[in-house]
Amino acid sequence: MSSSEVLGTAVGDSGTDSSRAGSVRLDHVTHQYRRGGETVTAVGPVDLTVPAGEFLVLVGASGCGKSTLLRLIAGFERPTHGSVRVSGAEPRPGESAGVVFQTPRLFPWRTVRGNIDLALRYAGVNRRQRPERRAELLARVGLEGTGDRRTWEISGGQRQRVAIARALAAENPLFLLDEPFAALDALTRERLQEDVRQVTAQTGRTTVFVTHSADEAVFLGSRIVVLTKGPGTVALDLPIPLPRGDVDAEELRNAREFTELRAEVSHAVKAAAV
Repeated sequence: MSSSEVLGTAVGDSGTDSSRAGSVRLDHVTHQYRRGGETVTAVGPVDLTVPAGEFLVLVGASGCGKSTLLRLIAGFERPTHGSVRVSGAEPRPGESAGVVFQTPRLFPWRTVRGNIDLALRYAGVNRRQRPERRAELLARVGLEGTGDRRTWEISGGQRQRVAIARALAAENPLFLLDEPFAALDALTRERLQEDVRQVTAQTGRTTVFVTHSADEAVFLGSRIVVLTKGPGTVALDLPIPLPRGDVDAEELRNAREFTELRAEVSHAVKAAAV
């Protein structure tokens, strides 16, 4: 199959209504913190709208404020200046979004099933409905049959899949991932990239993903925002016209258009870090 055939279906218009479930809007957001006796600006000012259903990737060099923006969107922190809105309202920690961190943060004394069930309980899922929902979540991330295993009995990649399933349990319309594959080997990382791409396409959730990898950004995102070095501001806002449906991952990565976009993003990241 030629690259033009692989890339024949582009991402569609996801709309711009900033009050829709899962939408994100940052209005002139700046975040500062105190270090010693001085005030340090970590990020901003940033103006950004993420329509419902979009897969936005924040990419940039270390220290540019990617994770800070993600924490602001999750509601874990509040901006020093400006406003953040998720689904038209201020974000509520643990309620407005499902979040996956760089490390899985599972409960080691619980089984895989126990970790998922706890998330389902907090999500308000009826006890009788949990086995079916748990089975659906584990199947969605390719972990059928692992429910009785302890988290220390499974691989690092499998633990991260459990973390993804747990974040999906509440069925929030917004999904946030902060460099979730950074500590994994290259093969496991690529497999999980494919999983996340497929899962988000299936669920239609708005997704904001943080990475420093241009390759990962282009493979996953329907849109990429490159941040300057700290304090991070928007250096590039680039739509990615690659198919979001059922496309062979290897063919996509080898397509000419993919290679060109990866080079453009890589150049932008290097230029913005100067």
